[in-house]
Amino acid sequence: MFFDTNVLVRARFEAAPDHRLARRCMREAGESGEALRISRQVVREYLATVTRPQSWSPPVDMRAALGHSTALEAHFEILEDGPAVADVLKQLCAEVSVAGKQVHDANIVATMLAHGEHRLLTFNRADFRCYGDRIALVEVDETP
Repeated sequence: MFFDTNVLVRARFEAAPDHRLARRCMREAGESGEALRISRQVVREYLATVTRPQSWSPPVDMRAALGHSTALEAHFEILEDGPAVADVLKQLCAEVSVAGKQVHDANIVATMLAHGEHRLLTFNRADFRCYGDRIALVEVDETP
């Protein structure tokens, strides 16, 4: 299962929206025995997100954020970006109507597909619906 940045950020910070839900999703995924995956893009997005002010948190010091990212890299399998991902990304961009910032989400999907991963855990489901025939969005059970 591939984890989107927003799940990792929400799970890490108590004041973040849906913190408990994100923590539960991560715990349940870890207990499932399924491979837990992210990419270097997700690590970069994590650093960019936590080191800028949020409505629920002041920015995290870069040194602390780097420590968090090192922990993520130790906990998750890293799906590397490379020529195969670039090829899939180009194909996706030709087939799906994306532009601007949406290319970042397309790159996540391209990374997943290039590595044979088809399950995505995200709180931004609407951003990935256009890939529905290519990936499965993991259902988040919002009941406690």
